[in-house]
Amino acid sequence: MEQKKSMVNTTLVLLIKRQDNNISEICLAMKKRGFGQGRWNGVGGKLEAGETIEQGAVRETKEEINVVPIDLKKIAELTFRFIDNPEWDQIVYVYFCEKWKNNPIETEEMKPKWFRITDLPFEQMWPDDKFWLTEVLKDKLVKAEFNYEKNDIILDKNVLITDKL
Repeated sequence: MEQKKSMVNTTLVLLIKRQDNNISEICLAMKKRGFGQGRWNGVGGKLEAGETIEQGAVRETKEEINVVPIDLKKIAELTFRFIDNPEWDQIVYVYFCEKWKNNPIETEEMKPKWFRITDLPFEQMWPDDKFWLTEVLKDKLVKAEFNYEKNDIILDKNVLITDKL
């Protein structure tokens, strides 16, 4: 009998700006290498040994765009299963950050850019983003599951708007 491996915990941080108490802009970064290369996304990644999820989120944000988050607000938990690549299976803990040190800068890993939320580059993002990101940008909390097959095709999804995570 095949043993099922546990999901990898990963982080995703989205810097946001507000205008009149509504989210007006979001910082996405073009992934320049590795998993997700060629896509706009938030910043983040896998935890290192002994790190909490929040510590990993802060470290990854610093490494990828030289920003040090001051406050993190958890906004989503996303579970991804990749039928053809189970080593990619992961739970992503997503955070908004409205206060930080340093300006986002390009690194070997990521090239950050600010987008108005009305002009998000969904055609260059993960296909699932249009299902959950649009909700969190309305200040909703989301729990979602996505099952992918090859060629970035979503086999099925379950997106739940929730009161708490």
